[in-house]
Amino acid sequence: MYKRVICLVVFVIGLAIFIGDFTASAGKDKAKTTDKSKDEKFKPKYDDTTYVPTSDEVIEKMFEMAKVNQKDVIFDLGCGDNRILYMAAKKFGCRGVGVEINPDRIREGMDQYEKYNGGKDFGKLLSLVELRHGDAFKVKDIGDATVVVMYMFPRFMNLWFPIAKEKLKPGTRIVSHDYSWEKDVVPDAWEPVAEATVKSSMRENHKVIMWVVPEKKAKKN
Repeated sequence: MYKRVICLVVFVIGLAIFIGDFTASAGKDKAKTTDKSKDEKFKPKYDDTTYVPTSDEVIEKMFEMAKVNQKDVIFDLGCGDNRILYMAAKKFGCRGVGVEINPDRIREGMDQYEKYNGGKDFGKLLSLVELRHGDAFKVKDIGDATVVVMYMFPRFMNLWFPIAKEKLKPGTRIVSHDYSWEKDVVPDAWEPVAEATVKSSMRENHKVIMWVVPEKKAKKN
């Protein structure tokens, strides 16, 4: 009798351990699956975080080419330290939104804020310039831009063109440092309206390229 009871107890304990191990294993697998799905959900379409600061000479040429003024709203995609927008706000008093996916650059942007926002004007840029940590392909209010600036590789620009085509208002100026979309990849990409070569202390052959968003073509019935 005692042997049967002991055997039954051992069997129940063993079954409980088995169920516990199975549940824990299932929980781990579920957690891994959930983590993986989260990673897939938040993984950006373009994750090259190479960063080279744009020289002041190039920035000034971008402002000149786009004819930036106080009424403009500038979006800087892959804004790095956000210096372009601080310079624009200080010079023209215009609004700016910088979007950057690398948290290290966000911290640098905060340092630049203090650099450009000192003295009696402290606090002024805070009302004009916004620095966002996020994906440049998921900027919901990109349609508010009157000027878009960037220093991004052609692959990014190829991927971004459909967004520009759909979201940007006619007349919006797009100004790029060095790079353009590739016509063999994006055959319907717009032609530039202006190009310039700029010399800086960094090198002699920076390119500045500008496009203007055309009027949308009427849909054929």
